[in-house]
Amino acid sequence: MREYGFDSPRRPRIRLISNRLKVRREVAEPLKRGVFLVPAAITSLGLLSGFYSLISSINHHFELAATMIVVAFVCDGLDGRVARASRTSSQFGVEYDSLSDVVAFGVAPASLIYMFALTTLGSLGWVLSGAYVVCAALRLARFNTQVGTVDKRRFVGLPVPGAAAMIAGLVLAYSYFELNSARLLSAFAAPLTLALACLMISRVPYPSFKTIKHRDRVPVELLAVVLIGVAAMITMPQLTLFLLSSGYVLSGPLLFLRGQRIRPMESADNGRRQDQAAADKTTQSLQGLNFS
Repeated sequence: MREYGFDSPRRPRIRLISNRLKVRREVAEPLKRGVFLVPAAITSLGLLSGFYSLISSINHHFELAATMIVVAFVCDGLDGRVARASRTSSQFGVEYDSLSDVVAFGVAPASLIYMFALTTLGSLGWVLSGAYVVCAALRLARFNTQVGTVDKRRFVGLPVPGAAAMIAGLVLAYSYFELNSARLLSAFAAPLTLALACLMISRVPYPSFKTIKHRDRVPVELLAVVLIGVAAMITMPQLTLFLLSSGYVLSGPLLFLRGQRIRPMESADNGRRQDQAAADKTTQSLQGLNFS
């Protein structure tokens, strides 16, 4: 067979081609099966809400723009929970959700705060709003790369929806108190935008509510606080949103000052340590027995 060229050196090339086809098949298979309708529809609704917020900011409809960011915030909280509850989570949904968040919680809030409060600052206002967009994109990219490697009970840096809710709450609270001071607004919005951008890319720990399950028991005091918050949201939504978003933004620095830090998750090493600890415990118990 060697005189016809069918010798062994050709086999690695055939294996390499088959491995490439296998990798391509594994990448294309999930897309051929399609996407899950309900989570993707909710994510699309959040994306469209962010786009409509952008259009409203350009048209100087600032309250409507802030309201659309709140709608996108609600959609962002629903799509993941619906996907997990219906067991329709997928890598496509994760990537699509991140792309939606760039528009709804990155570009839309930056455009809103620029058109609402930073236009009087000239080039400085453009730089601050642009820094917010870049930091929001960096925060989302870091979140995607750190999934499964950090503690799920804490976020690394201010979540992008929380920063967007802060900007929307500021706009709604300004209209709620019927203030009319462009200088005061610019003096407050400029450092706030810069602080939000820095907090998003920082390593300040923020509380995560993704680990809370509806079957978990909660104290009566916490239930009372939640009910009061819901009642306040219904009666005074503008002021309540500003207070809640401000409290969440400040919770990260408070946790950091208390000494809490982000710790990596112990996956494989933790399992090995547990097995080793169990083995050591068994050995110690055997050594403690008296065979008399």
